[in-house]
Parts: sequence; C-alpha cells; structure tokens
Amino acid sequence: PEVRWPPDHPVSAERKKLVLVVIDALTPAMLERAVAVGRAPALQRIMDEGVYVDDCVAAFPSVTPVCAATITTGAGPDGHHIPSMNWYHREEARYVEYGSSFSASRQFGVIRSLTDTVYRMNAEHLSHDVETVFESLDDIDVRTAGTTYLIYRGRHQHEVSNETALARIVTSTLFRRTIDGPKELFYADIYASRKTGCRGQLGIPGIRDQHTGCVGAFLEENDLYDFMLFSLPDNDAWSHKNGPHSQVTSIAAADRQLERLMHAAGGPDAFLETHAVIVCSDHSQAAVEDRIRLDKAFEEFDVATPSPSRSIGAEVAISPAQRSAMIYVLDEDHHDRLVQRSVQTSLDTQGVDLACFRSGDEAVIRSARGEIRFAPDGPVEDLRGGRWHLDGELAAIGAEDRDGRFFSPHYPDALARVWSALKCPTAGDVLLSAAPSYEFVDWGGADHVGGGSHGSLHHSDSLGALLWCGTGPDSSEAREQWSLRDVAPMVREHFGLKSEEVPD
Repeated sequence: PEVRWPPDHPVSAERKKLVLVVIDALTPAMLERAVAVGRAPALQRIMDEGVYVDDCVAAFPSVTPVCAATITTGAGPDGHHIPSMNWYHREEARYVEYGSSFSASRQFGVIRSLTDTVYRMNAEHLSHDVETVFESLDDIDVRTAGTTYLIYRGRHQHEVSNETALARIVTSTLFRRTIDGPKELFYADIYASRKTGCRGQLGIPGIRDQHTGCVGAFLEENDLYDFMLFSLPDNDAWSHKNGPHSQVTSIAAADRQLERLMHAAGGPDAFLETHAVIVCSDHSQAAVEDRIRLDKAFEEFDVATPSPSRSIGAEVAISPAQRSAMIYVLDEDHHDRLVQRSVQTSLDTQGVDLACFRSGDEAVIRSARGEIRFAPDGPVEDLRGGRWHLDGELAAIGAEDRDGRFFSPHYPDALARVWSALKCPTAGDVLLSAAPSYEFVDWGGADHVGGGSHGSLHHSDSLGALLWCGTGPDSSEAREQWSLRDVAPMVREHFGLKSEEVPD
C-alpha cells in the first residue's frame, strides 16, 4: 500500500521506547500453557497489562521469509516481493533457496544460498517500493536497532565485523559486503555495529536467542536505541524438531531473554514505565505426520533442476517450502495447459489440500471440495473490510457468505492472503497448500515428519500470537481480524507516523 509520511516529524523525548519482539513460530495455545504453568513471567506481565490476540493471521505462504517481510513492511507478498522460502528467479533462470535445510542449500550451493539469504534478500529481492520500519524510522532520526533477523534493511551502512576469531575467518572468506541496516545492527557475528562482548556463533540454533538477549541488554544499559527489533528465533527450530506441543520449553527460554532485557532497564516495573512492547509470532506450527514428494508427483513433467545449465527448455520449476509449494510454468507457449495440468497433478497427489492460481482477472482456489473464484472490489466483505466478487463453491475452503459477509474459519483471511500471494511478481503460477499433518519434502530431501512445520493457508499454522503493552489500541476489538500487516503500522504510529487508510 502507498504510505505518505509527514516531511519533518520531530520525535518526542517523552515518547516511550518501543521493542518489537518476534518469537518465531510462537503458537498461541503453547504461549497460554507456558504462562499458566509459570514458565513465561515476562510474557505474562505484558499479557496482563496489555492486549492479547490469539488469532493474528500470518502471510501466505506462512513461511518465515514471507512473514518477516510482512512484519517489517506492513505489506503482503504482492508489495514486498518475497514469495517463499524457495522460489524460481525467472530473470536469472535459477532457484533461490533461503535455507529450508542444510541439505537443500547444498543442492543449490551453500555459498549461493547464504548470499541470497544474507545479502540479496534485502538488497535486491525485497521491493524498494516499500519501506521497512527501520527505513521509516531512520528517516525521522529515531535511533533504530536490530538483532539477527532476515529483514534488516535500513538507512545506515555497516561493514563486516572482525570482533571474534570466527567472525574474522568467515568475513575474510565469505562475507565481505557493506550492507544497509538500522543504526545499531547485530547479525550473527557477521555484522556488529559495536563491540558488545556478545557471541552468536554465526546464528547456530539454540544460541540465537541468547545472542539477542545479550545484545539487547547491552543496548539498553548504554541507552543506544529508541526502537529495537528483538528477534527470538530458536522456538521455531525447537518446534520443527520436537513438535509444536513441546514449545513450553522453548518459549520459557525466549522469555528468559526478554526478562534479561527488562532487568537491564531496572526490572519489569521500570522497563514498562519507559518502554512499550509489541510481541508477535510470524506464524504458528502444526504437527507433521506424513510427507509429500512433489518431485515424484511431477515425474512426467520436464522440471528445472538445481543446475541451470541442465534446465534449459524445462516446462516447469517446482519450489517446495515446508507446508506450501509453488509451481512455475516456464514454457510460455503452453502456459494455460501447463497450469491446468499442474493443478490437476497436484490435487491428485495425496496430502495436497489446495491449489491456487490466476485465471484472467480472477484468482481461483481449487480443492477436492470444489472451486471458488474471486476478485477485489465486490459486494461481499471479509472480516478485515476487504470487498470481493465471489463465484463458485464456498465449500472449496469451508467458507460461508452470511448476508454479504465472508467467513472462512478454516483458512483465515483466505481471499486477501491468496490474492496477495498470487499477485506477487516473483511467485509461481500455481500455489499449493498442504493438508493438515502433511509437509512437502524440500529439494534436499528433508522434512519434519514427527515434528512441526508451517507454510499452509490452514488455520493450524496460520494463526499466531500478538501482544502489545504501552502502545497501540486499548482493546483487541479495534479490529475484527488482526494480521501481521498490522504490526508495522503500529510501530510507525507509535512514533507519530500516520499511514493513509488503504484497503488490504
């Protein structure tokens, strides 16, 4: 959406500092359990004194790069152009892999995967037609800060770090580029705007939350920020391995780092007197019991491989991403036929729940239950105020039209999310959503069967937690349906930046 800011907005010295805490894959039911058993006192304090939403809708696909871009910009994939965890770059005729697994990164080249993730995601793939919250706040001289997070683009240049021996080895061989980020940037030891004594061991799971807590406490003790993105990603890795019902342990670990930040400010009371807090998950997670092999399903197609030289003349490219996937039609002479063939092949594959694609000016969602077609600016209103033309069978997504109001509890905010995903210029021609308990095997053959995963349109991994205290509306009833698209506007409005009201 187009956003206009006042030209010379002064930041009030009276305004509270703001910390945006992102706990990766935080599942509302597990947050509530952690609070109930006393394992998350910092989060409980924010919940008790602020506002709690237990059904904040993720972007689609509900994978971390897409959702991180939505959190930091306020835009959907059609605005920020980050389409998935794995996607096909049409202009460069190659796959982009943001690290679905180490084995997937090896398929495309570990160095290339790291370069895409660390550098190109922010510098090239993330649209320059949208601003991150760092950029918006940098422009009005808010002191911005960020710990290791996929989206970090800001207005301040940073050189690679040489604080530790490990960092010096890595930055002398792999990472040498200057990047643009918030005023204070700390990214997995590769970038550190100040010497803090904190060690991130290059972002190893299980260490990342501790690094964030250490850096955050340093920034707090030295009064170095007005806005900080406080990233706590380890809950996601824990839940992938052990399943979403194991999250109390990893939520407790994240809570300890938030407590660490509070104590650096003098304790929870002193912290909440001078700080506002927003806590959100980027998505949830669902248990995975079985796998979907797209490579097997598409054996009769000529599929682009990780080797560009061996993919010349391919019909399609396939991009599995946990509980979502995309199909790119590369043979434009047979585009429509290949789209329909891909849709049918996908829906004939056990575990594939929904296939989404565009047909003229309409979007289509097809399932075994039927097909629904839709386009914006119609007579039917969804829970976020979006208006739609609808045609077909609402049963395709278990939806209802109640006197001109659209309800889709099984697939929350379905129309807006699918429309945005399909309109993303870097997305595939066909978008797939896995049925509950299923996951697409990635390019490296990895999956999370026996653990947890996310990515689908389904409510099980699309609804996350959102809390705020000291900022934002007084009640969750300010919106009938909250979305990740609401986080960035809340951050900007805290510092006096008002965005124009535009439809989602």
